[in-house]
Amino acid sequence: MMATAPHESTAPGPATVTGRGLKVSYKGHTVLDVDEIELPAGRTYALLGASGAGKSTLLRVLGLLEVPSSGEVLYDGLPVARADLAARRRIAAVFQKPYLLRGTVEQNVGYGLRLRGVRKPERRERVAAALATVGLDGWEKRSALTLSGGEAQRVALARAIVLRPNLLLLDEPLSYLDPILKRDLTDQFAAILASEDVTALYVTHDQDEAAVVANTIGVMRDGRIVAEGEPRTVLALPSDEWVASFVGTEPPVVGRVLSHVNGVAAITCGDTQVFAVTDAPVDAEVVFGVRPEDVMLFEADADLPLNSARNQLACTVVRVVPRGAATRIVLDVGCFRIAAAVSHGSAMALGLAAGSRVTAVFKATAVHVATR
Repeated sequence: MMATAPHESTAPGPATVTGRGLKVSYKGHTVLDVDEIELPAGRTYALLGASGAGKSTLLRVLGLLEVPSSGEVLYDGLPVARADLAARRRIAAVFQKPYLLRGTVEQNVGYGLRLRGVRKPERRERVAAALATVGLDGWEKRSALTLSGGEAQRVALARAIVLRPNLLLLDEPLSYLDPILKRDLTDQFAAILASEDVTALYVTHDQDEAAVVANTIGVMRDGRIVAEGEPRTVLALPSDEWVASFVGTEPPVVGRVLSHVNGVAAITCGDTQVFAVTDAPVDAEVVFGVRPEDVMLFEADADLPLNSARNQLACTVVRVVPRGAATRIVLDVGCFRIAAAVSHGSAMALGLAAGSRVTAVFKATAVHVATR
């Protein structure tokens, strides 16, 4: 392999990216106000939030595309700024639309390498490797104008990772694709990001997408990060009622560990027991929750099938809320509420309406627990 051109960025390894005291204001209106955020080296951090929450603004600031009104950005502990060309050469981006150039796939993927002075033999080798990574082996001579939406977005991702960036920015990269293609590409993007030695900042309004691709999720509201942590925890144990409503679940429930048997804890709340896999000790006060997609519903008097689900709770339907392809069912268990997500057909077949009696069934492994 030929040597890399001297002026190409050769900073080793993924960057740890930190933002401190970041504020952005437009005409006196604050659109971003983040005390601190850290993107761990080699991991994927997803910014999740509704449109206008400040996600893309924070991405632009951390990616040195926009200067904050106040605060600082650090790469590997060193302050960087928009004028820092060496730092900016360590960054690559994938946006909502691929914005491919006229010409071949090879010309598109190798464009950034050509600008960096990488010579043709190495450029071809790296383009081929990047295309193989995104599942487009041998597509070099295809016309970029003939690609489908999903193919074009994979070419855009290849164009970014071929640069071997230390920071990869992805701003709603799958939002304009149809649901089936989006689901498939989410899995592919997640696998690629996990295999690449790169720090990634992934902006999305889709919580399922964030849960699949990210090691850490930050939930944004009105320019602030209002929840942050491992995806399972953020989505199943929301930090407040607003976050619970946004991620489509109910607020966490406070309970106490009553006993442990074979790694499964019995947690009490009022007269109700919930079984969960947790190492929280007996008598510990905990919070727990379950994601709606992990809850199955049956008629109140149905003969339940034999399965490994330890939790079978009698519930009253409080609210039925159609949401996209599914219906969200809010259930009153007695001392707490949970939610279930069922298909529209299942909701109709069960006759679900406020006041209906049903049985909610979910596994002990589906219950997320944290000590207080």
